[in-house]
Amino acid sequence: MAIEELDTVVLLRDAKEHGLEYGDIGAVVHRYAGEGEGEAYELEFVTGEGETVAVLTLSREEIRPMDRREILHARELAA
Repeated sequence: MAIEELDTVVLLRDAKEHGLEYGDIGAVVHRYAGEGEGEAYELEFVTGEGETVAVLTLSREEIRPMDRREILHARELAA
């Protein structure tokens, strides 16, 4: 399944240096065109109140599209 700008995606690895964990939800704010491993995405991760936690550029292998049958889960950010 293709990932496009404004899509909601799931993080497939921890990014502890940014306070993020496997399974966190982000939004694609920019798609860098490329083929194969050259494809990359700029993602924004926010709190439930819309405060930006991190903006990261990640490869296709580090994210996946959300499935329409998945449910969101809340967790508290580490201090």
